[in-house]
Amino acid sequence: MEGVGTIEGPADEPADGVSLEGPDPTGTQFPDENPARPIGRLDDGRCSVRARARGDSPVGSAPPAQRWLLIEQPGPWGREALVESRFDAAVAPALAARARAEHVRLLLVRRPGGRLADSDSRWAYADARPGHEGLWWSTRAADADLLSAPWDGSVGERASRPVYLVCTHGGHDACCALRGRPLARALPAPGPADVWECSHLGGDRFAANVLVLPHGFYYGQVPGDGAELVAAHERGQVALPWLRGRAGVPPAGQAAQQHAREELGLLGVGDLAVTRVRALTGPGAEIERWTVTMAGPKGDVVATVQSSPSGEAANLTCRATHAAHSRVWEVSAFSAAPAAAAEVI
Repeated sequence: MEGVGTIEGPADEPADGVSLEGPDPTGTQFPDENPARPIGRLDDGRCSVRARARGDSPVGSAPPAQRWLLIEQPGPWGREALVESRFDAAVAPALAARARAEHVRLLLVRRPGGRLADSDSRWAYADARPGHEGLWWSTRAADADLLSAPWDGSVGERASRPVYLVCTHGGHDACCALRGRPLARALPAPGPADVWECSHLGGDRFAANVLVLPHGFYYGQVPGDGAELVAAHERGQVALPWLRGRAGVPPAGQAAQQHAREELGLLGVGDLAVTRVRALTGPGAEIERWTVTMAGPKGDVVATVQSSPSGEAANLTCRATHAAHSRVWEVSAFSAAPAAAAEVI
């Protein structure tokens, strides 16, 4: 079984942006979260528009974090969402320090379109590590409660369906709001508690970006109302055309998984788990190569993955001050091998 695939896409880059919001390509204008700033528009200068024109692929760009703390926080978010929102400023530094120490990523969430919830004090712990997948909702009496609450799934009500987080963080990059807010309002999830706007997910030029929990699948360039993405996850599958990758899987593993899913038609959220990523080149090589082993239904599936800089340097965010190269992923020598013991990454 042989195949070659070329995928252009980066690891997750930091994003710069302004707090500008508006809908998708119609050009209709919406005021931003900070009325003192100008109104935004999705025009040819936006990073997501340029990325689509170049044909940038989001594959291989899911970040490494596999555990999250979701904090419901209505109202505006500045560039640094936690400290530039209505969250208790006295609590924010200690909460951020705890999250760093425990390797948990903090995300602010709010109802799409400014809809009011029965409570604005929800929070959730989510875990996407294989074998630990789950998301548990709780409420807090005060923001300080999050400093001592257990982040392990031992408290709260477990979500029974996927939860969809759409990045709408215009304070971080305009494209996230320009493309994300209309998608969040339109996403046809089964219940209103299943869709949330969220703060910065990364990969701004791939807006609209969506994180599906608890399995931690990142999506980019999600079109229309996202109905196909929701339909796939409601039946326990990934939506391959827009998949960036699964959180925590090394970028080379994400690229190999994408290619293997396409070749084998294995779309289940648990299919083709990456069990080993072995580097074939030294650190810092311009062209890097790996072998990636995945657990297939009849034994191991092995792919050779190569990564090299894109031929064209470009501004990768709306306010980038210099051009940078993304990475191009090539998957080849794809084959099935006899079943073997898994090696944990």
